[in-house]
Amino acid sequence: MSVRYAWNRRGAVAVLAVASMALFVAGCGAEDKPSTDKPASATTAPPKSQASTQGSQTADEPVETLALLKGKDGVELVITAAERDAGGFLTIKGALKNTSSRSLALPGQIRGDETEVMEHGNSLGGATLVDSVGKKRYYVLRDTDGRPLTTTGIDILPAGGTAAVFMQFPAPPASTTEVSFQLPTFEPATLKLS
Repeated sequence: MSVRYAWNRRGAVAVLAVASMALFVAGCGAEDKPSTDKPASATTAPPKSQASTQGSQTADEPVETLALLKGKDGVELVITAAERDAGGFLTIKGALKNTSSRSLALPGQIRGDETEVMEHGNSLGGATLVDSVGKKRYYVLRDTDGRPLTTTGIDILPAGGTAAVFMQFPAPPASTTEVSFQLPTFEPATLKLS
């Protein structure tokens, strides 16, 4: 048997296998009979009256508080989400609130004491997660220029003001279900991870 014939034969088998898989996958999604519950013509978007109602419901839904950390002079950090992602990161979201009756400058300690982070201004770069079971401490991630992957540029909170914040960490192992969240000048808090 010639080499040319063997390669042509392998190529034909590969094409046949790919075509068979494509037909199989396409056939798996088809229904045997059309459902009587579905309308004859499917619409891709809900009517305008339903769309506006649905949008207002999601905007007005109360946000769950995972933790509330109290800081100096009436500043609070409300943590509303601790989400793992497939890339191996843990993103913590929340809001800084000024519960006092006067404008407050955020303490410089919250950015941490690493020289590289301090060069990039005020941030939440001093935040850490402590996994007491795994005996590890996780720091806010940095980009290639040393900037912390967190909210930056918040210097002053007006009286009663709120600022949305986020911080991104390396994700603890999936077996870790609880960590201690720490931010300088704030009380520590325990976070449950899903």
